[in-house]
Amino acid sequence: MTEDFPIVSGVCELRQSVAAFRKAGMRVGLVPTMGALHDGHLSLLHEAKKRADRVIVSIFVNPTQFAPNEDYDSYPRTLNADADKIAETGAADLIFAPSAREMYPTNFATGILVGGPARGLESDHRPHFFAGVAVIVAKLLIAATPDVAVFGEKDYQQLLVVRRLTADLGLPVEIVGAPILRDADGLAMSSRNVYLSQAEHAVAVRMNAVLKQTGDSLRRGTAIVEAEADGKRALLDAGFQSVDYVAVRDAATLGALETLDRPARLLAAAKIGRTRLIDNMAV
Repeated sequence: MTEDFPIVSGVCELRQSVAAFRKAGMRVGLVPTMGALHDGHLSLLHEAKKRADRVIVSIFVNPTQFAPNEDYDSYPRTLNADADKIAETGAADLIFAPSAREMYPTNFATGILVGGPARGLESDHRPHFFAGVAVIVAKLLIAATPDVAVFGEKDYQQLLVVRRLTADLGLPVEIVGAPILRDADGLAMSSRNVYLSQAEHAVAVRMNAVLKQTGDSLRRGTAIVEAEADGKRALLDAGFQSVDYVAVRDAATLGALETLDRPARLLAAAKIGRTRLIDNMAV
């Protein structure tokens, strides 16, 4: 592990560091992560560095966005390796790695009700998810008070929920979406890809291909409802065990569309083995 890279675990320490940055007249960026960093995460750091003088990376596996049957306990936790990767980028200045007790002290009892872009898609299959995301993102933004925070477009619905959250709560931060980074075979980079066996990986790479085929079909004039159904069948035919959704939505609001008369996003979620994968692209 990079011994001298600064890591703080308390909100008070974080605020002291941010206060020092502010006193020096510096613009502050934040990249929230759950760790197990890959090149996709590291690209977010570089994006933040373009927009800020000092960049903070938070590493926190947030328990409130996991359901009891999900992988909270087994989610990869690799702080030492993450710190090395962050240091090697030269794009960040501080890691905030709090404990669950630091973020959720005894008797914590506050929630945030989210609507708008949080409705449907992930919420239909993980109804707990965005309430947990909203609370932890709000707490991180309040603790770090960044000028800009960068989130990946791979979690596209989450990105829109965070934008809605910050606008509705009047939080003075710019929310930036960074493009999806993919492996050479097209698979969107994800910390959960480590769960995939070699055979499952060969199936997983088909998700991106199916989305491309579905997007092409839409651009040729195929009706949205038909293209969505074709996309679901194609994922099952490719070897996915179940498909939660293949959906075409308004790119700005995630509202349902009947025709492609405005910018749209094609989103998918499917499961192979114990791994649930999501992906999306503009259409």
